[in-house]
Order: sequence, then structure tokens, then C-alpha cells
Amino acid sequence: MVSRVIPVDPFDLVIFGGTGDLARRKILPGLYNRYLAGQMPDEARIIGAARAELDEDGYRQMVAQSIEEFVPAQKRDAAVIDSFLQRVHYLRIDARGTDGWEDLARMIRKDVVQAFYFSVAPSLFGDLAERLHAHGISGPESRIVVEKPFGHDLKSARALNATLAAHFDESQIYRIDHYLGKETVQNLMAVRFANILFEPLWNARHVDHVQITVAETVGVGGRGQYYDQSGAMRDMVQNHLMQLLCLIAMEPPYRFDPDAVRDEKLKVIRALQPVRPDDIVRGQYRAGKGPDGTPQPSYLDDVGNPDSRTESFIAMRVEIANWRWKGTPFYLRTGKKLRARASEIAVVFKEVPHSIFGDDEGWRENVLSIRLQPNEGMTLSVMIKEPGPGGMRLTEVPLDMTFAEALGADGQDIPDAYERLIMDVIRGNQTLFMRGDEVEAAWAWTDPIIAGWEARGDRPRPYDPGSSGPEDALMLLHRDGRRWREIRE
Repeated sequence: MVSRVIPVDPFDLVIFGGTGDLARRKILPGLYNRYLAGQMPDEARIIGAARAELDEDGYRQMVAQSIEEFVPAQKRDAAVIDSFLQRVHYLRIDARGTDGWEDLARMIRKDVVQAFYFSVAPSLFGDLAERLHAHGISGPESRIVVEKPFGHDLKSARALNATLAAHFDESQIYRIDHYLGKETVQNLMAVRFANILFEPLWNARHVDHVQITVAETVGVGGRGQYYDQSGAMRDMVQNHLMQLLCLIAMEPPYRFDPDAVRDEKLKVIRALQPVRPDDIVRGQYRAGKGPDGTPQPSYLDDVGNPDSRTESFIAMRVEIANWRWKGTPFYLRTGKKLRARASEIAVVFKEVPHSIFGDDEGWRENVLSIRLQPNEGMTLSVMIKEPGPGGMRLTEVPLDMTFAEALGADGQDIPDAYERLIMDVIRGNQTLFMRGDEVEAAWAWTDPIIAGWEARGDRPRPYDPGSSGPEDALMLLHRDGRRWREIRE
């Protein structure tokens, strides 16, 4: 099956921070891919805006280098790249000053979709929003895209939302979480709500527990200063893992509509129970050796703070206080320098009430595994008879639901999450973007957890690079008679 490409309307997209790392790695290559696919019209324009001393030719050269570095070779077409670059422009702009704003006002067209991507530090969001209005650049139909972090706690999130709301309506604000743009995440909603098969089983009567894992093999790298002020809880759990939890646990919306979907996600966040201290395990990676035997620094070395109590790993047991999920635990886990790079949601169903085959036949629970990276797709483990004579021997096999043929061989034709989300911004579709009250509700649940371990003076448990995290994290499930799924690519 070949995916359909539906072109979007002509647009002007201004990328504030247009020379930054995110623009180079994700935004600009993603826009090129959409142009290559025929989704971006010839009338579209991309305007990089930054403080760098570049002219238009210099910026186009930077964009070309970005495509060369981050777009697969089989997708790089010299003629298409040249045509794409003709739609790329550059303005030198001072976010907190006056330079460049009048030039931008003259450049922006009023008869096309206007979108402004804030790929900058959150401290600049207010300045950008204020100047877009003060210079008459944005209008009631304009859209702004806001990158995380959406605040550092509830107080700062509320202040950030108030700053944006002073200049833009909520319907104009697109808070982007790239996890929601992944093809498999959206297929999760399709599998749940477009088929009768799973929804009758999607509750505490039939689901034993749910595991959500986002594991990385890299350390904090060059983000040490930022990360040491955030940690895994603020950097990953409060946003990425929370959104995945909501999509798994939410009730069916009355239709696939932005506010209908986000209303149901908000109900999940508000139903989260407070987390007890013994239901949380925090960790920091030690110094160790890489796969090639070279010495690797510890977390404390990476952040340059020998007294840091910030976690690079967190595992927690979460419960949802509603009729659908009462008594079903959700186990969340994320960390740096773990065994493999993998993101997975595993819905573990209960065992059959009575096995007619006896207790020694290698029985396993049915597990629906949703893999977000790498190798996006879904599998459902089921029990079948092992082929051959000699009695009824059971074995576990995966029922493949990766849709590989439909989505493109080896995932080469699957759009990157940023590609989909940016096109949704141009369409005006907010379904896969967070609403302001969602962000605040997530912080309202997260803040007391962080305040608790800070008040107790808890120190993260050390763990070895290349492991599955601290030993205490294994006990989090063992005491419930369960075990973590193996972290593997």
C-alpha cells in the first residue's frame, strides 16, 4: 500500500533559531523531505531567523549541508535540493532588540498560512510573541510552535502559558512533543479505536500491567548544564512518558478532534494517584567503559558537579484512579547510558483463568508490544502449538503488526515525527499537540514527587553504563511478582 501525500496550503514558516541544532538536524531536513514528497507547495517559503551574521546565500549553503548530513543518500536529489533552496530565505533578527523586525514585517505575506517556530530558549518566547504583535507581523490566524521545556515546574509553566496567552489564543499555540508525531504512536490510537478487537480487553479486568520504557545509550553529553537542572523526571517523564501514558489509558474520545482527544488525555493526568516514595527509584550512571573498551565519564563528570543529586535514570510505579484502570499498575522507566536505545510500550495481559494444558507448558502472557524506536511497529505475542508430533507443546510466537509493507520497507518511507507535526501546524490540526491545561496538570502531579525526594535528601542509586539501571529498579517489579522486559534494540 502506498501512502497518500496530501499537499498543504501555501505558507510562510519563520524558524526563530534557524541556525540552531534542532533546525539543522530535524526541522530543515524534515521540510526538505516534505518538499521531495510533493507535500510542500512551490509557493511555500521558509525563513530562517537568527542572530548569526549570514546572508541568504550563506544560509542556503548551511541548509544544503544540513540536508547532506541528515537526509539519507537515496533521498538526496540535486535538482530537488536546488529547487527547495530557492524557497529558503534568511533574516538576521535580534529577539530582544529591534534589528530585523521591520524587514520581517515586509517579507511576511498576509494571504498565506503564517507559522512561527520558536526553536529557541523558553526565556525568549515572550520577547518573540510580543514583537510579532508589536510589528503587526502575526494575525488572528497565525500559529506559533513552541518547543519544550514547557516550564521547570507548575509555577513557571503557568507563567509561560500566561505570557503566550497575552499575545496568542490557545488555538494558535502548538506545544510540540515529537513523540506524538511517531507513526506507531498514532497507529496505537488506530488499533484501539478503529478495531473492535482490543477495546473490550483494554481495562483492569484483562490487563495485568503496562510498561513504558524509553532507554538511551548516550549520556548527557553537551547538555550537562541544562540536564543537571532538570533530570530524567523533568526532561522525560513529565512530558514524553506522560503523553504515552495518556494515549494508552485514555477513554475513547467522541471523535478524532483536537480538543476531544486532549480532553480525554487531561482526565488521565488528573486521575493519577500520588506516588509513594518506595514506588520511585532514581539513578546516576557511573564511570565505565564503552563498547570499544575506552573509558567513559560518569554522570558527575559529564555535568561537572561532584555533588549533584540529579537523576539520569528513573523508574516508577504509577496507578490511575478511575473505573477502567483501578488496580492496574503502570511502570515507567527512562534513563541515559542504558543497554540499548529503545522506546517501547508493553501492554501485558493477564493469564487465562485456567490452563487446560497444565502448568509446565512454558505458558506466557499475551503482550502487545508497541515499539517507537528503533524499528517502529507492533507485535502481539500469542501462544500456539509447537509444530511436530509428540503431544501438545506450547510455544510463544509474535503476531506481526508492524505494517512494514504499508509504511515502507525498512522504515525508509516513514516520515520523521517532525515532518508530520510541522505539516499539522500548517493544516491547523492541534490533535497531536499539548494544550496549556495538560501541561499544567502534568506539572501539578510531578511537582510534589520532586519536592518529596528533595525534602528527604534522597541520592540517586549508581548504576553501570550498559546495564538496565540500578538493581533497586528490578525490585520495583519483583516485589509485585513481575519483571521488566529486556531492553533491546
